[in-house]
Amino acid sequence: QVQLVESGGGLVQPGGSLRLSCAASINFFSIYSMGWYRQAPGKQRELVARIGGGGNTNYADSVKGRFTISRDNAKKMVYLQMNSLKPEDTAVYYCSVDRSGVLSWGQGTQVTVSS
Repeated sequence: QVQLVESGGGLVQPGGSLRLSCAASINFFSIYSMGWYRQAPGKQRELVARIGGGGNTNYADSVKGRFTISRDNAKKMVYLQMNSLKPEDTAVYYCSVDRSGVLSWGQGTQVTVSS
């Protein structure tokens, strides 16, 4: 059984910052790769960032240098720190877990970047 609950979304001005949180109810949390995806209206869901069980990270080119993914295994939490936000970052952001190639997502949280 997997439950992922995102929080922290909202309205922010261009250039601003936001931190998303994901609470994961998963056994053996520390061994799984966790990630953040996003989906804007009319677009495919895309991978934004991921972090492996060993702490290695990967980022989409569009967010590299602006976003930081992190995890707290003791708390079973995943975070996405988003800085220098742009209007094109507007999307529903989803927390994900990869269990042996099977991906699951939470319900999503809306991020809107607008002046």
